[in-house]
Amino acid sequence: MKISVSLLSTYLYCSRKLFLQKVLMLEEPPKESLVLGTIRHETYDNINKREENIVSSVTKKFSFGELRDLYRREYLKILRKSIANNKERLKDTSLNMLDAYRQSFPFIMEESQARAGNIFSFIEKHGVYGEELWHRLTPKILSELRVESDELRLKGIIDQVHVYEDGYVPFELKTGKMPQDGVWPSHRIQIAAYSLLLQEKFNKPVKNGFVCYLDTKVKRQIVINPFMKEEIKQIVDEVIALLEDKKLPDFCNNENKCRKCGLKQACYNEDEVNNLLKVKISS
Repeated sequence: MKISVSLLSTYLYCSRKLFLQKVLMLEEPPKESLVLGTIRHETYDNINKREENIVSSVTKKFSFGELRDLYRREYLKILRKSIANNKERLKDTSLNMLDAYRQSFPFIMEESQARAGNIFSFIEKHGVYGEELWHRLTPKILSELRVESDELRLKGIIDQVHVYEDGYVPFELKTGKMPQDGVWPSHRIQIAAYSLLLQEKFNKPVKNGFVCYLDTKVKRQIVINPFMKEEIKQIVDEVIALLEDKKLPDFCNNENKCRKCGLKQACYNEDEVNNLLKVKISS
């Protein structure tokens, strides 16, 4: 049995919520932040897929402003398409397509600025263009990279992997509030798990990873250490036991988490939960 890395994160956030979702099969209603997060993830994914074509199209010396405008044009096309793809999900929230565009626009502008700056600096230093520019460019960015391991009993899709000549660096793109220092525990575990999966897939050590908090434009580093493998294995054991034992976990007793949770009404309705649990156990 292989479980998704995202389940580890959900388990650490609230084991009861994981049980409701994966054992009792309750679905959380769409929230504005979740839909916007989906749009941003989809946009960044397609941005990365377009990167080779954009870079290879730079066949002559451009000013920084010209490169930035090139990236902006391409990225805004991708953003509009991502919003259109999520049109039906937006209907279930208080947002319309224009709202989604306005809230996502600043992130896309910042990304286009950063990538144009990276290309401009590389050209200034190496004087290469077109396909040679793409082949020599470091780092390369892979998106939505699928990884899995029989030993770890894990599978997942990494948001971004930056590929250098001597190794790989995983990146997770997150929306929402970030902690004052470091990263949230569930995000640390995600990066640790993805690092182990990358090491196994490519047989190269992964020394660190990053969580990018998109709303605050902050990137936080996580250093990978040898003890993380045992930590990940223990959490995997706990998650599999939770999914197989069919024993309802207790409430998380965190008012902030409960207040924002889309399953809070069902979660606190003990009659409904117990009836669903009886049906699941008897099936």
